[in-house]
Amino acid sequence: MSVKRLAWPAATLAVAAAVLLSLAVGTRPVPPSEVLNALLHGGSSPDALVVRSLRLPRTEIGLTAGAALGVAGAALQAVTRNPLADPGILGLSQGAAAGVVLAIATGLASGFGGYVWYAFAGAVLAACLVYGIAARGRGGASPVKLALAGTALSAMTAGGTTVVLTSSSATLDQFRFWQVGSLSGRDADTVVEMLPFLVAGALLVLACARGLDALALGDETARALGHRVGVVRVCAALGATLLVASAVAAAGPIAFVGLAVPHLARRLTSGGHRALLPLSALLGAALLVGADVAGRVVRAPAEVPAGVMTALVGVPVLVVLVRRRGTAV
Repeated sequence: MSVKRLAWPAATLAVAAAVLLSLAVGTRPVPPSEVLNALLHGGSSPDALVVRSLRLPRTEIGLTAGAALGVAGAALQAVTRNPLADPGILGLSQGAAAGVVLAIATGLASGFGGYVWYAFAGAVLAACLVYGIAARGRGGASPVKLALAGTALSAMTAGGTTVVLTSSSATLDQFRFWQVGSLSGRDADTVVEMLPFLVAGALLVLACARGLDALALGDETARALGHRVGVVRVCAALGATLLVASAVAAAGPIAFVGLAVPHLARRLTSGGHRALLPLSALLGAALLVGADVAGRVVRAPAEVPAGVMTALVGVPVLVVLVRRRGTAV
């Protein structure tokens, strides 16, 4: 049996294994039998409370955020026709960071639960500004103009947030816990609040799957095949924005998932974006939850945040992608 035929069962098994490890591994190890008992039958034992109250919410955040980043990365790489694009290319991460800094500095919110909506609003606003800038002039929002506008806005936003952070130590102390990217300290309400945006974003991107296949052949070819290039690009970018904004708002800036996962998915499937997007969702979920588990183990009993672990894994991947010739979207 070929590797590509094994991709789906292997990805599903990886997600299941990551979930089980996430619920069982930590400063208080819980046997798999106790994990299943806590999920199926509840109970008030210490193990059951740890599984349901602490580990289940962070696992749910990891699954949804990882899947969202994987799908968004695949969509943005197709929209920009840039194989090294990741969700930060539209300035989403920096926009979310600016929203959180604004909320902390002005006293509008305190604690993670208060940051979520400001991060979400900042990411969406950044995407709107990038598209508005790129759409001006001849040619509209071309892939190159989108990438340049996103890079410029990210740099400007990063400079502004740095000015605020360096002038207020209290703001910096609160912000750095969100900025590192982590799944700890989240609760089930976060998933519920973000779920409508995640579903809407996923449906928009999946609806554009055929159009994204055509965009890979070039705008003129896509038009000749009957696709409305502008509509496909806007809808896919909007869906990716909703996905990334939700993931960043919930888990903080998580590096390299949106970059590395689509490339791995492309090596495992040849069915176009209709197969690539769901497989990217599975692999993204498995990667982020797995990184969170690894972060609990490498320096136990202390924890390394999931955002740090994905960066440590992603840097070698990025180097390989840059050095490799002929990387295609």
